[in-house]
Amino acid sequence: MDLRKLKSLIDLVADSDISELEISEGDDRVRIVKAKSIEKNQVKNINTTSDLSLDETDAEGNSNEFDNQNQKTIISPMVGTFYRAPSPDSKPFVEEGQIIESGQTLCVIEAMKLMNEVPSNMSGKILEILVENGEPVEFEQPLFKIEI
Repeated sequence: MDLRKLKSLIDLVADSDISELEISEGDDRVRIVKAKSIEKNQVKNINTTSDLSLDETDAEGNSNEFDNQNQKTIISPMVGTFYRAPSPDSKPFVEEGQIIESGQTLCVIEAMKLMNEVPSNMSGKILEILVENGEPVEFEQPLFKIEI
């Protein structure tokens, strides 16, 4: 199947109310399934935090000593593009220094033209936002430092 045709089918499903499309053409068979919309498509809190070690080294090999063992990182549950706000003209979901609650949306990660909300699975204070708006992120990449 022609890649342009495949892309147009993906765009058709993404831009319509169609939730699933299956097409057979000769020996080729394509099935496209659309995920739920952003309001319903919250990424589950599957291992989105990791403990920061007390003696963690940075990229240059320098040691970063943490006085407080109550610091956690929230990591990306998927590969995609990190956005701090739901739209370019909206204010960010969270700011450094802000107190957050468990379940509160921290950011959105765009993956395959779908916007996925990333909720916090803990309450605490945002110490640092580790990713710039619009920056690509990898699976399990640290996104936020949280003091619990």
